[in-house]
Amino acid sequence: MARGKFRIYLGAAPGVGKTYAMLSEAHRRVERGTDCVVAFLEHHNRPRTEVMLHGLEQIPRKELEYRGSVFTEMDVDAVLARHPQVALVDELAHTNIPGSRNAKRWQDVEELLAAGIDVISTVNIQHLESLGDTVESITGVRQQETVPDEVVRRADQIELVDMSPQALRRRMAHGNIYKADKVDAALSNYFRPGNLTALRELALLWVADRVDAYLTEYRSEHRVSKIWGSRERIVVGLTGGPEGRTLIRRAARLAEKGAGGEVLAVYIARSDGLTTASPKELAVQRTLVEDMGGTFHHVIGDDVSSALLDFARGVNATQIVLGVSRRRGWQYVFGPGVGATVARESGPDLDVHLITHDEVGKGRGLPVARGARLGRPRIIWGWLTGVVGPTLLTLLLTNVDAELGLANDMLLFLTLTVAAALLGGLLPALASAAFGSLLLNYYFTPPLHRLIIADPKNLVALVVFFAVAVSVASVVDLAARRTHQAARLRAESEILSFLAGSVLRGETSLEALLERMRETFGMESVALLERESDVAPWTCAGSVGPQPCQYPEDADVDMPVGDHMALALSGRVLPASDRRILAAFAAQAAVVLDRQRLQSEADQAKELAEGNRIRTALLAAVSHDLRTPLAGIKAAVTSLRSDDVEWSQEDQAELLEAIEEGADRLDHLVGNLLDMSRLQTGTVAPLIREIDLDEVVPMALGGVPEDSVELDIPETLPMVAVDPGLLERSVANLVENAVKYSPARERVLVAASAMADRVEVRVVDRGPGVPDEAKERIFEPFQRYGDAPRGAGVGLGLAVARGFAEAMGGTLDAEDTPGGGLTMVLTVPAASDRRPLPSGLPATATS
Repeated sequence: MARGKFRIYLGAAPGVGKTYAMLSEAHRRVERGTDCVVAFLEHHNRPRTEVMLHGLEQIPRKELEYRGSVFTEMDVDAVLARHPQVALVDELAHTNIPGSRNAKRWQDVEELLAAGIDVISTVNIQHLESLGDTVESITGVRQQETVPDEVVRRADQIELVDMSPQALRRRMAHGNIYKADKVDAALSNYFRPGNLTALRELALLWVADRVDAYLTEYRSEHRVSKIWGSRERIVVGLTGGPEGRTLIRRAARLAEKGAGGEVLAVYIARSDGLTTASPKELAVQRTLVEDMGGTFHHVIGDDVSSALLDFARGVNATQIVLGVSRRRGWQYVFGPGVGATVARESGPDLDVHLITHDEVGKGRGLPVARGARLGRPRIIWGWLTGVVGPTLLTLLLTNVDAELGLANDMLLFLTLTVAAALLGGLLPALASAAFGSLLLNYYFTPPLHRLIIADPKNLVALVVFFAVAVSVASVVDLAARRTHQAARLRAESEILSFLAGSVLRGETSLEALLERMRETFGMESVALLERESDVAPWTCAGSVGPQPCQYPEDADVDMPVGDHMALALSGRVLPASDRRILAAFAAQAAVVLDRQRLQSEADQAKELAEGNRIRTALLAAVSHDLRTPLAGIKAAVTSLRSDDVEWSQEDQAELLEAIEEGADRLDHLVGNLLDMSRLQTGTVAPLIREIDLDEVVPMALGGVPEDSVELDIPETLPMVAVDPGLLERSVANLVENAVKYSPARERVLVAASAMADRVEVRVVDRGPGVPDEAKERIFEPFQRYGDAPRGAGVGLGLAVARGFAEAMGGTLDAEDTPGGGLTMVLTVPAASDRRPLPSGLPATATS
């Protein structure tokens, strides 16, 4: 069965018209004869939206009971049984009531799509999982209901429902979104112009990225190589030199001038091994470009100019930023340079910026190569100088009427031999010496135009010339070899020093180390393989690059690491000179892998130690604190059952009261133990909803004596976004702890106030207080501060209270009470609406 099509209406904020647009699309499809039903939709009592439901078939909702209340959710089974062509599912990020078929509504939608049903849904930008931190920094409210970005990105169509902040606020003021009593609070909090503008920009940029992904896919499928300047994309060409930081900052400023500009830094490495770039400097530049919101790319290519242009066209770039060449003037004899070549071949659709910097003209430094390899361009120039140069010199000397003498002619030919050695090494120099000797003999040594030497002195001169030429060429070539070997060793030592330092500091993960290895040697993929024994199959401990090798024998290069581990590299065969540094990389990879595993084992051991500590404390609690109320209950029951004593009604009532108190204490202790167990195992799943504090806090006072608590909860407080059950347990534990340590006839104050997007609940007592160094320790499990008597509890109340507070997105801290005592400050998120103070009601209540 083919998967259904998925369409999403995306909005920047509630009220922009997503649901209305979805219903309008449904009416259009119904008019065309499409079988379309409403699987789930919330109209929130908005008249215009409610009217749009007329004429559309609605699937009845499924009723679920949770904590004594009845909720309705989408009936997935009913929709699957009905199997319409199109189903409308509102609020994609919604969290289903516990006991539902799936935990999240987007999972329900996935089932419908898998069954071949087309789905149209809605979601706000603040509900995307990756934008949670950004939205919280804008609005001050952390969204509890989120949907994975990948779910939204997989949609076949994403349509942005856009509205200006001013229009949305007018719609709010007219009562088209919220009821009249919530409009003022909404306009002054979540729906502030600044919030709406920022959320709108966030939605536009997210959709723009999605459109850009479609565009890239289309250009790839249709093989479009011409650049379409739909947005500013700036490619920065890096050489690994210190000027790269200047180029990155300049590109970032260019990107800021155009909305949605993007910076892509790229380093082109040759495929013949270690490069001239400083690994440390490249790492710094990678961090810099990522800090500025850009991306770093490593590309292999022997022709730097062509590789850079291919990369720029591949990412649909509009500008290239390059630094002015660091080469000295004489080095331009080898070619025009990367900057000039890229500017010439970029074409009219790609702008090239050449940026000046402090390193201009200071020299590029000698290339790092293996042995005496000087690079193909230099070798070619060496052979041209050694072979073509003597020919041109001969033509010049034979056609110019000037008798320089044989000695001067030999010096000129010797100059060409030295130049050939400097450029191309030993072989071009030897060829130049031999060819020059023949030309000197034929054209300049009597008898002319014959390979015969009449005068013995000329023979000695030619032999000396050839010997000097060969000696000079050998010395020059040896110096070039030593220079290049020194440069290579310097590069190797820098790589190893930076590698060892980063590994010892614990800054490198295994994947990052393998990626650095792949970039250093110009390989396509690198994999670290291991096995338990010589006959066990190989498994991959970590890999980077496409299609990593699964077996060492399949790799172009394999490096054993110990007895049962190996590095497998694919892409090209490395020479023997590179295997020394590769072995160092392999050893570091094994160290990193061992350290990661040791860290994982240490974490597990820490968890086990913590579990053992808790179990030990639990046994101590069970052995005493839980047995104390049981002993009291058993003694009272035994007394009542005794036939030897005739108990009066007052005595019986007292014994029954002792049984009830013991049972309550036992229930409280067991409840805290179970709650702590849930927190330790991470099974607390809060059901967040908006509620008033004055509906929750009074219910938390049932376990303390009457007239022991004073409430100060203003009616003007905003609603809070919490799990009512968890909030009630947290406040109950705080109040019981405060009452236990408060002096007689001193009431505990429970006060609440609003601060920005948070609501604080302060539980104030006048007890002995807690010193600053112990304020955090009292929140640890099984901790009882001071000389609390045995049987006063197992020390879990505050730990459970903090755990529940953090599970709801709040905090719990301890402060000193002015004048003596301890104040517990419970902070929870405020909801987005605020209710006005009803007339005729007091601001506080006392119980």
